[in-house]
Amino acid sequence: MRDMLLIALYAFVGAAAAGLLGAAVLRPLRRRSVAVSLAVVATVAVTAMLSGTLAVAWAMFLSPHDLSVVTTVVAMAAVVSLGTALLLGRRVVVSARELALAARSFGEGGVFTAPGAPAPAELEALSRELSSTSLRLAASRERERALEASRRELVAWISHDLRTPLAGLRAMSEALEDGVVADPARYHRQIRTEVDRLNSMVGDLFELSRIHAGALALTPARVSVHDLVGDALAGAGPLAREQGVRLVGDRVAPVPVEVDGREMTRVLANLLVNAIRHTPADGTVAVAAERRADSVVLSVTDGCGGIPAHELPRVFDTGWRGTEARTPPAGAGLGLAIVRGIVEAHAGRADVRNVDGGCCFEVTLPAARS
Repeated sequence: MRDMLLIALYAFVGAAAAGLLGAAVLRPLRRRSVAVSLAVVATVAVTAMLSGTLAVAWAMFLSPHDLSVVTTVVAMAAVVSLGTALLLGRRVVVSARELALAARSFGEGGVFTAPGAPAPAELEALSRELSSTSLRLAASRERERALEASRRELVAWISHDLRTPLAGLRAMSEALEDGVVADPARYHRQIRTEVDRLNSMVGDLFELSRIHAGALALTPARVSVHDLVGDALAGAGPLAREQGVRLVGDRVAPVPVEVDGREMTRVLANLLVNAIRHTPADGTVAVAAERRADSVVLSVTDGCGGIPAHELPRVFDTGWRGTEARTPPAGAGLGLAIVRGIVEAHAGRADVRNVDGGCCFEVTLPAARS
């Protein structure tokens, strides 16, 4: 037992000396190629084994012949180990170089194409992450392009929609100033209408800018969906009567939600105004609310005749106003974008689908906790 402990001690001392020497060599080489590091590691391993063997041989007073045999065996092992390390290092270096070239093309062209040659698991994982990042960046760029196009359209529409009432206001004010108006009261009423229209457009723009900037401050409170719908129906009643549209709200369940009452009233008001304007006279706009699992779904169904299927995904985009037939006499296509922004700020979702004779806009909100 004592002999075995001595052998282990001598072997450890010899191997430790080689290991320390290898660590000292690796330190200045840590920024060099991985192939060099692998070669050093293989050399250190074989040298440690040789040093331990020689230390034990010296302690055990082996014959010169036995020592030469052991040394030859270790030398052959060193040659094989070093060759294997160099081959492995070359493979890693080639794979890393191919991945670096692919990453460089990713930075220049924005698209990452993974190398086709097999690579070590770590490089394969890095390649997969770069591919995933490339897909996310491509989707982000596509959203950014769509948003920029939407903004350009919005600016064009807003410029047009503002120019029309401003030109009318200027003409009416000049006519009043020149005293050529036979009925000034009618002009005053028209000026008031145009000012209200401009004020509504500016208010929508301000609300949308707050939503996009993430500055929409919500004050959630526990309210009944029945009360929200009732307030919205009361507010949209005059417009519905003027347009000859019936409002129906008899399928509203009294379920509670935790929302900002003021903002959700605006959501319902926008949906109702949009539905009333696109529903022909003698048509019906129906409001419903029900609980589904852990959500509350509010729906507004109109009689607009439906939206083309290819335009359904864009309904809630900023500035969308659909076909010319659906273009309202006022507004700039901001109402539904505001609806989506407010609903998403409540951790909800806004959807639209075609139904028989019209469209159904649905707002899904988390149900209030019991």
